[in-house]
Amino acid sequence: MAAELYPASINTNLPNSNSTAVTAASKKTIVQVTQTVTTPTTTATQQNINNNNVETASWQATHPTLRERNALMFNNELMADVHFVVGPPGASQKVPAHKYVLAVGSSVFGAMFYGDLAEGESDIHIPDVEPAAFLILLKYMYSDEIELEADTVLATLYAAKKYIVPALAKACVTFLETSLEAKNACVLLSQSRLFEEPELTQRCWEVIDAQAELALHSEGFCEIDLQTLEIILKRETLNTREAVVFQAALDWAVAECKRQGLGLTSRNKRAVLGKALYLVRIPTMTLEEFANGAAQSDVLTLEETHDVFLWYTAANKPKLEFPLQKRKGLTPQRCHRFQSSAYRSNQWRYRGRCDSIQFAVDKRIFIAGLGLYGSSGGKAEYSAMIELKRQGVTLAQNLTKFVSDGSSNTFSVWFEHPVQVEQDTFYTVSAILDGNELSYFGQEGMTEVQCGKVTFQFQCSSDSTNGTGVQGGQIPELVFYA
Repeated sequence: MAAELYPASINTNLPNSNSTAVTAASKKTIVQVTQTVTTPTTTATQQNINNNNVETASWQATHPTLRERNALMFNNELMADVHFVVGPPGASQKVPAHKYVLAVGSSVFGAMFYGDLAEGESDIHIPDVEPAAFLILLKYMYSDEIELEADTVLATLYAAKKYIVPALAKACVTFLETSLEAKNACVLLSQSRLFEEPELTQRCWEVIDAQAELALHSEGFCEIDLQTLEIILKRETLNTREAVVFQAALDWAVAECKRQGLGLTSRNKRAVLGKALYLVRIPTMTLEEFANGAAQSDVLTLEETHDVFLWYTAANKPKLEFPLQKRKGLTPQRCHRFQSSAYRSNQWRYRGRCDSIQFAVDKRIFIAGLGLYGSSGGKAEYSAMIELKRQGVTLAQNLTKFVSDGSSNTFSVWFEHPVQVEQDTFYTVSAILDGNELSYFGQEGMTEVQCGKVTFQFQCSSDSTNGTGVQGGQIPELVFYA
């Protein structure tokens, strides 16, 4: 959906064409961009560009389509019959426009210019829209081209919603969904609720649930509003320890105190949290987690701390204000790619070599770990280095251990955090095992496996140096959330 602004080196041959400062949002810097289009120039035409008092040559003839001619009018003084002063006072920008073009692209502009309450002013002030977002809106209305960047997409979505331009709003939501990750999921959850975008809200929850610890530790979490904080703290499917949830609530309280200009005292932290504090399920922590964390935070009263300790240890438990039920979290799903397993003497060995396989999915999932085969000769302990890569770049790596019991069952090993995996892209998972050499191995491997609503495709990996491939070998299972 992305479209670039016309490069500054190209010329429109139109008089009064504006050279406008447009925010290059992805770099958070201001870049000079000239809205121009290439046409053949003559000496006379070039004179017209430099001298607006001289009549311009027939630029219409060199642009045969309506779309091309319309696009030339974007942000151009030529024939402009309205001007917008966009942005807050002191940071506003004056933008020329053409009433007819805007009216046919937006019912709001149609009512503004041609309705019963049409405005007659030549300058219209719009202090609540960012200039860069307004230019993106106008560029779409003049040319059907959409330019979206990470730092302006929310402001553009606001503008598209305000002026009822649903195609642009949908493009913004799609952009946000594709750029969604743990570090921005909480902020986007807040914005999706504000803009009433239920599909984006659901995508945000998928990320927050599966990667709860990363999401709650992100800077974006501390930027959300109180209502969104309460909704997250109520969430039954947060897949993390309650000690992480409590610390995230404290981090948010610190940020909120700073926003309100309050001192970072325990009383102020508790005050800004309000009833949200009682959404943290403190009794579901382990006694050690509570003693080393919440009990020493000074946010709880002495009576609350005393009662929680009694709740852990006494037979006659006191009544607590905090929820007692542990969160359900998420249930991991398993994609098993072999139809059978076997073992034969001297058939399959671990020699510190890499077992590897490539996979792709048809919807976003979160890889939590792998299921591996263990020893075929009885109980054994293994050291396993597991890795997930995309196009040669390591996304996650973990050195861990597991104990097998001599059966053909799979044994789970986990990454430190679930890793987001996008659809229609091949990823590589690898495992290097050190332990009892003889092990079970998979047979009758499948190139495609349906797991619930997710379809997996498998192909051989060039990283595999121990014999694992699609048809047989190690890494029988991918453990994931979806």
